[in-house]
Amino acid sequence: MFHKEGQKIVIFTFFLVVAAIFAAQYLVDVEWIRFTIQITALVVLIAILQFFRNPKRPVTPNFDEILAPVDGKVVVIEEVDEPEYFKERRRQVSIFMSPVNVHVTRYPASGTVTYSKYHPGKYLVAWHPKSSTENERTTVVLHTPKFGEIGYRQIAGAMARRIVNYAEEGEQVTQGEDAGFIKFGSRVDLLLPLNCNVTVKLNQKVTGAKTCIASVRKADD
Repeated sequence: MFHKEGQKIVIFTFFLVVAAIFAAQYLVDVEWIRFTIQITALVVLIAILQFFRNPKRPVTPNFDEILAPVDGKVVVIEEVDEPEYFKERRRQVSIFMSPVNVHVTRYPASGTVTYSKYHPGKYLVAWHPKSSTENERTTVVLHTPKFGEIGYRQIAGAMARRIVNYAEEGEQVTQGEDAGFIKFGSRVDLLLPLNCNVTVKLNQKVTGAKTCIASVRKADD
């Protein structure tokens, strides 16, 4: 199953690859050149297909947990000053996506969208410290029953040129549902309350809508 944001690209690439394979077959006489063109075309098609894949991941919403919004690797866990919306200290957990990861963004929690804004910007590499505030990005805030307000940012990387964000202020959303897509993009930051219990570690690989990122801190913790 492929994400709807990639359907046009997948169809266009498919026909382009088919045309390249047939053109090479009938127009290129040198066998190794013909073979190289055809293999390269197939590799390009496979890369596009895997990038826009959208695996089904059923979720039973859990108000006590924040789930990973994307697939990738945890590259940052730290306290930060968040100036855009919260204007206070927040616990930031950042997930970096490589080109081979699923790039679907999913809602990390159920709740009400209280803020959703797009910011044009630069295309620094996603692991750059300033990418969170200077790159093209969207900021979304959800009001949740147990954690209060939590935020997440979709951040474009060096290759990204378009972020898709479905969150609209005032709507009710459900944990694990499709929240958007980063086309050839690279990173999502979670902005969580300081009193939550972060359950992942640096360099840990996480799976969107499956891995628990944070839980409600118990009274005796």
